[in-house]
Amino acid sequence: MVVFQPSGRHVLHSLKPCDLSSCTKREIKEYFENTYDLYETLFTSLKDESAFYKCPDRLRLPLIFYFGHTAAVYINKLVLSGLLKERVNFFFETLFETGVDEMSWDDTENYRMGGSFKWPTVVEVAEFRRKTRQVMLDVIENTPLELPVTQDSQWWAVFMGFEHERIHFETSSVLIRQMPLELVKKPKGWKNGPLTTGDPVSSNPLIEITERAVSMGKPENFPSYGWDNEYGEWNVKVPPFRASKYLITNREYLDFVNDGGYEDSKYWTDEGWNWKLFRKMRHPTFWVCGKKCKSGCGGDLATYSHCKEESDVNHNMNGHYNGVANGVANGVANGVANGVANGVANGVANGVANGAVNGFANGVLNGDHHVNSDSEEMECPYKYRAMFEVMEMPMDWPAEVNYHEAKAFCAWKGSDYRLPTEAEHHAMRGPQKSPSEGTTSDIIYQDDTKANINMAYGSSTPVNMFPPTKAGFCDVFGNVWEWGEDHFNGFKDYKPHLLYDDFSTPCFDGRHNMIMGGSWVSTGDEASRFARFAFRRHFVQHLGFRLAQSIADSPPIRLVGTPVFVLGVGVEDNPSTVPGVDNSAYYSTTNSQYHDDAEEFLLSEVSSHYGDLLGMDNNVEEHEELVQLCVDVIQKCECPVKKALEIMCSVGRLSYELSRHFDQVIAIDHSGRLLDAALKIQQGKSLEITSALDKRFSSIPLNKIITETEKVLFQQFTWLPNEIGVYDVIVMPCLHRLANVKAWLIRLWEIINPKGLLIIKTNITWNLESLKAVLGNRFSLLELRLVKSKREGLRKSDMCHSSVTIWRSKQ
Repeated sequence: MVVFQPSGRHVLHSLKPCDLSSCTKREIKEYFENTYDLYETLFTSLKDESAFYKCPDRLRLPLIFYFGHTAAVYINKLVLSGLLKERVNFFFETLFETGVDEMSWDDTENYRMGGSFKWPTVVEVAEFRRKTRQVMLDVIENTPLELPVTQDSQWWAVFMGFEHERIHFETSSVLIRQMPLELVKKPKGWKNGPLTTGDPVSSNPLIEITERAVSMGKPENFPSYGWDNEYGEWNVKVPPFRASKYLITNREYLDFVNDGGYEDSKYWTDEGWNWKLFRKMRHPTFWVCGKKCKSGCGGDLATYSHCKEESDVNHNMNGHYNGVANGVANGVANGVANGVANGVANGVANGVANGAVNGFANGVLNGDHHVNSDSEEMECPYKYRAMFEVMEMPMDWPAEVNYHEAKAFCAWKGSDYRLPTEAEHHAMRGPQKSPSEGTTSDIIYQDDTKANINMAYGSSTPVNMFPPTKAGFCDVFGNVWEWGEDHFNGFKDYKPHLLYDDFSTPCFDGRHNMIMGGSWVSTGDEASRFARFAFRRHFVQHLGFRLAQSIADSPPIRLVGTPVFVLGVGVEDNPSTVPGVDNSAYYSTTNSQYHDDAEEFLLSEVSSHYGDLLGMDNNVEEHEELVQLCVDVIQKCECPVKKALEIMCSVGRLSYELSRHFDQVIAIDHSGRLLDAALKIQQGKSLEITSALDKRFSSIPLNKIITETEKVLFQQFTWLPNEIGVYDVIVMPCLHRLANVKAWLIRLWEIINPKGLLIIKTNITWNLESLKAVLGNRFSLLELRLVKSKREGLRKSDMCHSSVTIWRSKQ
């Protein structure tokens, strides 16, 4: 059954990324089409239309969202960069722009997961993708190419779209792997890796690394696309340590499970144990038992279990689950090995036939489709869920677990065991070519890649299949990602990119741990030596771990020490679980916006906004003067007054003042703590602020300034997505609180009524000339006025004068 007609070819091989110092338009086009084809080929694995609307993970949206999402991002980034003037389908580019990003493992399901929400049909989304493909090809063909392509180039948006889709190629593969088997089918040519090399991994020795210096960070001029968090530099001395030669295998992890590891809280962190109890976990997600364990799916799959009754599992083990039928072993039929016909190795070039390594072709050894010993199979009560089948447990493949499960295994092995740090992972790579040598210094550009990356296989492979690095470690790149102990954070002088301002920054919260090395399905930038990605600790992914152990000094680790306030949750405890860590391990988050979440700043803002209602000195005249200015120019310019937007509303005083003149005011901010206070004030609740000056405010009498408080709607945004809507007036009174002002300014032309007004208060950095440079092409300056203003910075309440600029769209 053909659910949708792909817009390109059926493809399961991945090209190398483009060299941005020398690439041609032909190479760019080929890399784009390879990216797009890979993604659509993956979605052909869904058996029927109903599968697109299932939620294989309760914390993720249905697969139809991800099918449309990458196309929407292509268009949105092209528009943002100025390369595209006309959109393809604004409704789809809004609907598919942003998805659920759960804050914890017990988050409730997103409203778009089911119920009355109606998604577009698969055919409609496929047509949107087809049109987007043609738009991309036209942009590539018609845009003058100036080399090298840099972060300041409009072409950066094109490559951003490529690498964004390749990320979702991997994450969507995880979701499809979580789907019920009866809803998926293996794409033609998809080949699993061998179950064993013939030499079972019976031991996993710890390899010692002597002290060495490592340098991390991608040079600004390196000629490949990179995400913002890759740039910068951290040079560090790595003390001596030990780490396991191999990733922890299913065989090793089975010992932990059989020893009652999932039933004994002493091995688990508090956060990990609470997650385990909530999810009722008995074993890793992709293991299959006969106890009907809940699989963590959402929507109408909420009660689904991969773990069938014993009879359900066993009655098919004569071939069905293993993909073996009528004597056809591991997809090998009539001498055709894993879809390889006429000597063509499924897109694998450079003379390496179908990924065969050290003479082991397709995992078929001595004519057998597996080499786990009969006794080992008899002893293992678990099967293994690969992408499109359930098979005998591949004992030599890496165990795939989340951070909590990995840490529990470490504790079971001994109190001094932990996971490697990011710096230690770099040390395990051994000597690397200098980045000054260009793309040949990066593994993803190399021809003879001895690693399970870039879709060489459609599954994991034995951990001893590929040779170790010169430092002695296997699978440092590829097979599965591996968990690290570091919190995700930017390097020194981190700067978000204006085309994707919130790609990394929301994750610099101390709740995301580093993952390193890439997996079998990692392609493009994800498989680069410079790749830096992270997930929340409960996250499911093609992701494993290895053991590490300090020898003397504290490990070289970067933990986020900045308390981060989560709206609706507050600041949660986030204790270190790494042995031997001291205060030197803690760094401030490089997300400057999180620094607005300090109690002292909240106290300053509440006093400034509502001091007059609390009998305190404050700067309320600043808000009143700005409101009066708005009212004057609205009347003067005959501006509509239905809907206003305040960007960086803080605790809301200006929004309330504006609401007296508008039908509705949307008040947005990125600060969870400020919005939490704003909502409590709106609800008439008291505030307790713990700071150097402990304060407890009783409810603030808003009725003294406004009677219809419900006209103000507070929302948290780290970005201006399409769903924000269109406004008659947009007010930006606090540019200094934005980490990347330009990223917000270049979005404004699409969210303002052509007859509306844009009102921006300048500051030292963003003066009139700076604003003209960004806004001048799309907005006309109507007026410039002086107003009183509080000086920027905490606790500085003396007044000065600043300028307010009034703009109108040129549309």
